[in-house]
Amino acid sequence: MIQQRVTKYIEKEHLFSPDDKILVALSGGADSVALLYILHTAGYHCEAAHCNFHLRGKESDRDELFVRQLCERMEIHLHTIDFNTTQYATEKHISIEECQADVVAVAHHQDDSIETILLNLIRGTGITGLLGIRPRNGTIVRPLLCINREEIIRYLQNIGQDYVTDSTNLEDEYTRNKIRLNLLPLMQEIN
Repeated sequence: MIQQRVTKYIEKEHLFSPDDKILVALSGGADSVALLYILHTAGYHCEAAHCNFHLRGKESDRDELFVRQLCERMEIHLHTIDFNTTQYATEKHISIEECQADVVAVAHHQDDSIETILLNLIRGTGITGLLGIRPRNGTIVRPLLCINREEIIRYLQNIGQDYVTDSTNLEDEYTRNKIRLNLLPLMQEIN
């Protein structure tokens, strides 16, 4: 079961303890929704944070509404912040101290790590770039690196939980999306 695999991975990598307060970065997409559900049902004390950058118009507002309704239904405290991204030249970040959390959990999974390795390889990386995404970087933790995207989607289907899809993830305008949408499927076809 996915929840047990993730819990064992958290323990193995010493990502956080059962007494820690976890701030889950919640976009509303499949990965972050699964992360929130897995940690919450495993008994971890979770709060969620959602940033609305207003870059995708009504779609950005749809995502925020979805996240608000999800957290309300799950009785999870939600921190939200809005950025008028086009108006501000520099990004602002929610600090972990603001939410009094021990760690911030993000929903990177195995596929993201593979994409990162390929991206680094294409750009001409050294040996460090071939390691992929690390389970922990300071207060940022990645509990889902032990599972892949297909398993996440199956998990959400099994529990009957919906999610939102960022339409920009379906466009191959950006290098990471080109890897995800074109290169990885070709590599899977070859092997």
